[in-house]
Amino acid sequence: MSVPASMAVDIRFRDAKLADAPAVAALIEALGYPCELGEAERRIRRVNASPRQALILAILGDSVCGLISVDYMFYLPLGRDTCRITALVVDARFRSQGVGRALLRHAESLARRENVARIELTTAGHRHEAHAFYTQCGYERSSVRFVKPLGDA
Repeated sequence: MSVPASMAVDIRFRDAKLADAPAVAALIEALGYPCELGEAERRIRRVNASPRQALILAILGDSVCGLISVDYMFYLPLGRDTCRITALVVDARFRSQGVGRALLRHAESLARRENVARIELTTAGHRHEAHAFYTQCGYERSSVRFVKPLGDA
């Protein structure tokens, strides 16, 4: 199902609830991360229990069309809080309709209300379309990320 661009203005945002677990699991899977229903429920509970995190859904009509998760943290070098986008995904049926941009704007608005110094995100090196999208939305490439897996995590 494709959504006309004019419908993007009808997007509503709300925090994820346990009843949203099937949609959240599907969206996390769309990002390339395995996520069964029970795991999605656990993640929703964990985020909702933290005052420093949010899992926000984009709703169009009766459909969950995307999600963004944010994490607020104290950044020692700046001496201020920052906001980190830990996931952003739009259902394939709703892509290129303004949903991702609307989710980013919503997260930026929430971050401003929290008076954070900046908002940041990480995206995989092979996601060139995502890189172009973030650049178009005013984000700048600024660092290199190193990762070391610890155990089974």
